[in-house]
Amino acid sequence: MASYELQPFKRFDAIHLVSAIEQQNTIINVGFWVRDPMQLIEWPESTQYKLSRADFLWENSCFEIFIGVKNEDFYREINLSPSETWQSYQFEEYRYPENVPPILATDIELIELKRTHYGLNAVLDLQLFLTTHQLQVSDIYIGLAAIFKTAQGTQYYAIQHSSPEPDFHNKRDWLHEF
Repeated sequence: MASYELQPFKRFDAIHLVSAIEQQNTIINVGFWVRDPMQLIEWPESTQYKLSRADFLWENSCFEIFIGVKNEDFYREINLSPSETWQSYQFEEYRYPENVPPILATDIELIELKRTHYGLNAVLDLQLFLTTHQLQVSDIYIGLAAIFKTAQGTQYYAIQHSSPEPDFHNKRDWLHEF
């Protein structure tokens, strides 16, 4: 299991975020642990439609996983909401196509998404994605990120930020490899 302390784009000491990822065959388990002692984060309301898909989750507090492929331009973006809704998008290359919302990806399966007292946990199956593109788990790399709507404005967290503006699509910041 690997863990990362996600960094705020701009200095923001009020919230701390740690993420961990583990892999077993084609299954990845990702946990996000949030420390928000002043309770600044504005969490989305839970929905009665658990594990349903919804667009525009990034407009509220949410967690994101990016799946890149070594030596390839295409990638997947997975949005995970504490409301226990989710979405998966496909891109051919950096932010392309430019559809809003992006084009739905159906080759990532969400097995479990659970809001916990510490944050969020998600279990994803990458089997169809890997099989469709004739990949091994060792061919992919992962970016982990979060957007928090707070009383003090929107905060952007990622493993690292190498762009002048918050940009979770920047593959240089996707540092986890299996």
